[in-house]
Amino acid sequence: MSIYDTLNKEQKEAVLHTEGPLLLLAGAGSGKTRVLTHRIAYLIDELGVNPWNILAITFTNKAAGEMRERVDNIVGFGASSVWVSTFHSTCVKILRRYIDKIGYDNKFTIYDTDDQKTVMKGVCKRLNIDTKIHKEKSLLSAISSAKDNLVDEREFEIQTMGDFNKQIQARAYREYQETLKKNNALDFDDIIVKTVELFKTSPEVLNSYQERFRYIMVDEYQDTNLAQFELVRLLADKYRNLCVVGDDDQSIYKFRGANIRNILDFELHYPEARVIKLEQNYRSTQSILDAANAVIQNNVGRKEKALWTDKGTGSHVHFRQLDNAYEEAEYIADDMTRRVRKDGAGFGDFAVLYRTNAQARVLEERMVVEGIPYRVVGGVNFYARQEIKDMLAYLKTIDSGRDEVALRRIINVPKRSIGSATLEKIADYAQIRGISLYEAMCEADQIMSLGKAVSKVEGFVNMIQVFRSGLTSYSIADLIKAVVERTQYEDYLNGMDGESAEDRLANIDELITKAVVYEETHDDVSLSEFLEEIALVADIDNVQNGDNRVLLMTLHSAKGLEFPVVYLAGMEDGLFPSYMTIVSDNREDIEEERRLAYVGITRAKEELTLTCAKSRMVRGETQYNAISRFVREIPTNLLDSTEPSLKRFQEIQKAETDFRPKAILRPRVTAKADKPFIAKGMGSLNQLAGIQKGSSVHVVGELEYGVGDRVTHVKYGEGSVTAISKEPRDYKVTVAFDAAGQKIMYASFAKLKRL
Repeated sequence: MSIYDTLNKEQKEAVLHTEGPLLLLAGAGSGKTRVLTHRIAYLIDELGVNPWNILAITFTNKAAGEMRERVDNIVGFGASSVWVSTFHSTCVKILRRYIDKIGYDNKFTIYDTDDQKTVMKGVCKRLNIDTKIHKEKSLLSAISSAKDNLVDEREFEIQTMGDFNKQIQARAYREYQETLKKNNALDFDDIIVKTVELFKTSPEVLNSYQERFRYIMVDEYQDTNLAQFELVRLLADKYRNLCVVGDDDQSIYKFRGANIRNILDFELHYPEARVIKLEQNYRSTQSILDAANAVIQNNVGRKEKALWTDKGTGSHVHFRQLDNAYEEAEYIADDMTRRVRKDGAGFGDFAVLYRTNAQARVLEERMVVEGIPYRVVGGVNFYARQEIKDMLAYLKTIDSGRDEVALRRIINVPKRSIGSATLEKIADYAQIRGISLYEAMCEADQIMSLGKAVSKVEGFVNMIQVFRSGLTSYSIADLIKAVVERTQYEDYLNGMDGESAEDRLANIDELITKAVVYEETHDDVSLSEFLEEIALVADIDNVQNGDNRVLLMTLHSAKGLEFPVVYLAGMEDGLFPSYMTIVSDNREDIEEERRLAYVGITRAKEELTLTCAKSRMVRGETQYNAISRFVREIPTNLLDSTEPSLKRFQEIQKAETDFRPKAILRPRVTAKADKPFIAKGMGSLNQLAGIQKGSSVHVVGELEYGVGDRVTHVKYGEGSVTAISKEPRDYKVTVAFDAAGQKIMYASFAKLKRL
């Protein structure tokens, strides 16, 4: 029996279709990695394609590693020649060899987010940009967006003519790029952009890689931006053997520049393309998949598909609405403890997913109280810690010296009494001479204005030169140890904060461990490549398999992962989807949020629990939100819930023949002094949300009770209305119930009846 006979019909069809463009629409958990690896094996084993001629591009190092390992297991000998790597790693390899053709030195530095911020601070200072009005983060975001769309600084200036604020962005963009060029540095966006520039300006280089990569496969194609699309298009243009794999329903990175049109319009760019859908899911139960299908089908901008499985129906999707965020966290923690105690589950089986990082705090606190081991994914990245960035800055300076940001970071770490005035004098000398800051420091004795500071600068330079001379004999791990010892960095940490010094030194020890692992797993070891590998590490790559801890993470971080038991917390309109998304008139924004909900639902293999809170403290204020529309889009028969308000929502949805979630409009209301009005016939916030902003439809009705009236509630019984306040979407009613005490609720939810 052939290994290809183990594939299902659609998977096998995708593996065997090797010539010409192929769009593989792979639903969540449908075995797309299996298809890609078998496709590579088929090309090598059955068609005799040289592994050297195959390129497979992924988005994370973790995915690239898994794919490479699977190909090795199937093919064995020769599979190591297949180029399996991320977009950025692929481009860095190309640029290391040919970037000199577009005016850079081949030993360029890669700037991370903190480095970019440092550069932008200097840009704003030199250009006298008021950072209270034009924040550095906003300027960097505008530059990144321009690069994603292959708009360079010259074109950006032309496009923004006549717009004062954007012209400031244009000036910052030009100065920012000039600074990077002077430092022989690239930011992450540049890695792709400069490769495209290289291909477009050097036909011979492009042709060599087109010949090299005759068969190209791109994973997670829905997450590509315009620059990545153009890169792939150029590489595949000669032979057109391009297979792109993705799921438009999982396109959730618009904020990073991802363009869903790349996958939706694939057939427009490649009219001869074959389209194959993978809809059989191997991960989740049918109940979970039915819930996901029910939610995502509300999107208009998608390619039709529906996930199914032969794993069986499984248990219902659980839904629980708690009074507040603390009770929500308590419920989740208690449910985990119960499953561990009664069902024999491990804490590593659980993941709690949420829309925003801010939601993690309450969940973390509850985990600590319950003694549940956990880990927050997306907290402070290991490589973003101060002590690690200090060590890496030393290594960058030792490696090249061209990186001014790294040099400025460590010039006084630990303190060497090289003041800012001294540094600026050296910088002025460097600018006049047209050399780097480090090169100017090497000529410190020629800068007459430095005076006695010359000896201090020379001491620093001599130290760096000693480290450089040892590169041929030192291992990278030994080099880090030498830096710590020679600079007396441990004393520096103790002097800065003795209590945290031990933890910081432990982090440096972990960096040394990383260096050892790198040297043991690479044949050709170099400091440049080590720094490059660190720069390309994504946060999600740090999730360790087999770690028996509950994972807490945002929905965006969970992409590509799966867990036996998943909790989706904070399923409330105003939180997920966000209030700004709800009130906007942009259909694409709400559809992106719905895709995010779809991703969250499909992370679950066996059990899925959706939770929300009736009230939640946000920025010090209590908010009352409706149950998320994404929960209400799941049919009642799929949910395990006794929540009466959800059932009312479901009844309303069933009754409405043309219901679609839309943006919120504040209804036009009038009111007597003691009788506020509310739209009649709209029994929920969901219906209030059903009127488009700017619509000509205005419904006016009257509450049948006012302050001081006696009312009755289906759950809490009788009580007196003590206050009524107008809210943007409803009226908030305070009632002192005879038995249940004071409750604050929305009129549209409460269904209070006057006695």
